[in-house]
Amino acid sequence: MNIYVGNIAYNMSDDELRVVFENFGDVDSARIITDRDTGRSKGFGFVEMPDSDQAAAALEALNGSEIMGRTLTVNEARPKKPRNEYGGGGGRRGGGYNGGGDGGGYDRY
Repeated sequence: MNIYVGNIAYNMSDDELRVVFENFGDVDSARIITDRDTGRSKGFGFVEMPDSDQAAAALEALNGSEIMGRTLTVNEARPKKPRNEYGGGGGRRGGGYNGGGDGGGYDRY
């Protein structure tokens, strides 16, 4: 089961997050999401537990609990949604008529 963990202390490491969940069973992975530019924690992460009964016990016990001075939000992760139906990227390029790029699209005399 993939588990979302929110309101994580900003100084918590992946290993510390793993240890919290290992108290309830096997953990395949524990990852805190970081900002791409700064590398700092965004305050949430994901834990993958292979046994659904162990994962359910962790959810029930840890949701609303205080760890490192923060009250955790713990629930089953929802599937990631696509950013948009076009798969990202920019909009139309160029200017003028028919994407002409010269800005006018007219012959200049």
